[in-house]
Amino acid sequence: MGQQPVDDIQGDTPATPQDGTEHLQAVVPLEHTGMRLDQSLAVLFPQYSRSRLSEWIKAGAAQIDGRSVRPREIVSGGEVVTLAVANEVRSDQQAEDIPVPVLYADEHVLVIDKPVGLVVHPGAGNATGTLVNALLHMYPELSNLPRAGIVHRLDKDTTGALIVARSLPAHTSLVAQLAERSIHRRYEAVVLGVLVSGGTIDAPIARHPHDRLRMAVVQDGKPAVTHYRVRARYRAHTRIQADLETGRTHQIRVHMAHAGHALLGDAPYGGARRPPKGASEELIAALRGFRRQALHAERVEFEHPVTGERVAVESPRPADLEALIRVLVRDTP
Repeated sequence: MGQQPVDDIQGDTPATPQDGTEHLQAVVPLEHTGMRLDQSLAVLFPQYSRSRLSEWIKAGAAQIDGRSVRPREIVSGGEVVTLAVANEVRSDQQAEDIPVPVLYADEHVLVIDKPVGLVVHPGAGNATGTLVNALLHMYPELSNLPRAGIVHRLDKDTTGALIVARSLPAHTSLVAQLAERSIHRRYEAVVLGVLVSGGTIDAPIARHPHDRLRMAVVQDGKPAVTHYRVRARYRAHTRIQADLETGRTHQIRVHMAHAGHALLGDAPYGGARRPPKGASEELIAALRGFRRQALHAERVEFEHPVTGERVAVESPRPADLEALIRVLVRDTP
């Protein structure tokens, strides 16, 4: 037997708790005899990760036949398991009316179009005015989810498509897809120099050994793989498509700088905005006025956490990047 509504087992209608906690119950199948409780619950409640289930068990949120249990407790089969799924409410994060375009929305998932200059998560020096604050205003129920449902990040000055879960099961599914590398993320960027061809950069990334604000290719860093190809060549720049196989912090920025082709406008990684020899006055002005890294998350593709169908969402090129590319085209001999 699998998980069942509370009234199917107890014969009464469950009350809706004021704190939003959801109470689930299931009967442990006989074939689970001899299995650890956390392993059994991972089968019974596959919408939640094993680590999250273990945390709930340790916090006393799980009971067997009305008594408290431990994650490593062995089940015999036939027991009634009760699980109180507590929402993770962050009272210190305030809702703010910050307009953020939505590219896709249903009751389970959002894909938002993050604008330039918007920090994703509150932190030191950014307690307000973030994407989290905006989402809490647009969808107050997201206060019940870890990180307001945000599944992955984009840097402050990177624009484009970003996935947000609207329920805990959806969040668990999407985080698992991210870990399994089954979420496809495609970017468009403008880099320094004229590339002859595309390629793959397979180089581990970790915190820079001397500058904690930057990342770097480090021998014992985490595996990182970026595939890129040329879309257009200009006088002294190249427009590329970059597809992430992994998702390390600053991955495309670090990898392209490591390859000798830093992103245009990416000062921390050497992407100076110096105009090339022979540049038009129009290009000189455009480069001086473009004050961010030229990077845009143009497409995300994932498995819908409920229907299982593949969902692909695209973000239109932002106005500042579009204007820059048009000038680069006009300047190219």
